[in-house]
Amino acid sequence: MNIFKKLFSGAANEIEDKKNELEEKKSESKEKDFDILKYDGLRALRTGQYDYAIKCFRHALDIKDDLEVHDYLSQALIRNNELLAAYKELEVLTKAEPDNQDILIRMAQVAFMNEDYDAMGENCKKALEINKTNPLVYVLYARAYRGSGDYVNALAMVNEAIKLDADYIEAHELRGSILLDMNDTDGADNDAQWLLENTNDDEDVYLFKARVERAKENYKEAIHYYNKVTEVNPFRIEAFRERGAVKLATGDKEGADEDGRKLLELNPNEK
Repeated sequence: MNIFKKLFSGAANEIEDKKNELEEKKSESKEKDFDILKYDGLRALRTGQYDYAIKCFRHALDIKDDLEVHDYLSQALIRNNELLAAYKELEVLTKAEPDNQDILIRMAQVAFMNEDYDAMGENCKKALEINKTNPLVYVLYARAYRGSGDYVNALAMVNEAIKLDADYIEAHELRGSILLDMNDTDGADNDAQWLLENTNDDEDVYLFKARVERAKENYKEAIHYYNKVTEVNPFRIEAFRERGAVKLATGDKEGADEDGRKLLELNPNEK
């Protein structure tokens, strides 16, 4: 009886061992497939093959839930202009790491790209609860308020950014633009002058200064700065469009027509 018991017990153990061995091999195979998909996706992301990267990352996540892959997938989706899908991936990350301000900042940036200013503001609010000393968060919050048409709070937020970093060029550009929205041309010009003194041949700064001068009806000065924009970047569509309008306002129809022709050359769909 003991001999039979021993025989059956040995057979049962052998079957269990084989079962465990198969499960282990299966697990190793899945892990290998996961790694291949993850790193193939990463290579594709780095070389701009976003569709393929997205497929790889999604298949990898089918095998195993992994925060790093969710992060890579969000980056690929953003670059492929699939903003809602990217936002959902970032939501997965922020649920796992609710105190990670960088994730909330990226969510705010994606919301901005998608013109969802309510979501953008909510993410900025959460980000400030984590760290109130990051000027980028205040700039993003200001953009959210500006996008919603709340210029007073937008101005308050961008002023906080400049308090934290007086040399923050993007903040000065944004504050000047908000002041221009509010028809405070003198305030806008103060930021324009600061930007001119603290940057070198920056087409965005020249364009902003041109817009300030146009708003102040200093058309000669406006044209001067629009000229500087086109010298730095001869393909800047807004400069030709706006300079043409200024030339027309000053009675220079020939100059306006010339800018109009250049505009159509750069953008055939221009009306």
